[in-house]
Amino acid sequence: MAPSLTARPSPLPSPRLSVPKSHRPLLGVRCGSGSPGSGDDGSPPVVRAAVSAVTELLRAFSPKKPSPAVEAVDAESESPRSVDDVVAVLEADYRRAYFLTGNFTLGIYAEDCLFEDPTIKFRGRSRYSQNLDLLVPFFDSPSLQLENIDKGLRVDTKFIIASWTLRTYLRLPWRPLIAIRGNTTYDLDEEYKI
Repeated sequence: MAPSLTARPSPLPSPRLSVPKSHRPLLGVRCGSGSPGSGDDGSPPVVRAAVSAVTELLRAFSPKKPSPAVEAVDAESESPRSVDDVVAVLEADYRRAYFLTGNFTLGIYAEDCLFEDPTIKFRGRSRYSQNLDLLVPFFDSPSLQLENIDKGLRVDTKFIIASWTLRTYLRLPWRPLIAIRGNTTYDLDEEYKI
């Protein structure tokens, strides 16, 4: 008798938003300069440890190089003066597929901002830029589509939430296709920095 197979939900958590389960995206990302969340709703510790280890190995063995495209975007921008300014910059960054190209506007992020997704958490915009630089060479024919972007207020924290669809092939011999629907919550500080 052949063994039976049972489909089970992914062990990856739903993002920290109060959205009905049937509408939750596959991936949630949080960026902000405030204090981090509890971390209890992240991926299993083994997955987080594996992702962190691979990231550190890539960082250790990757050549150190400046990212002129990022510097050019940052040089063109001023500090944001309102939530609408941040939304406009984020929309432009999404048009550049910023987390598939590494081409994003540094000026809207606080120096010590926290980046967190279900598999990894780290602090600092320079670390974020480094991590993007590590991943970009693995993407083939990437696309990032901004589906929706909204402003919100939670207690005293202004935030922006963007829903997106990411699609890319990975530069591996079998060229797997990665297609993810997700969202990113950008928490803003009093200076409208993420």
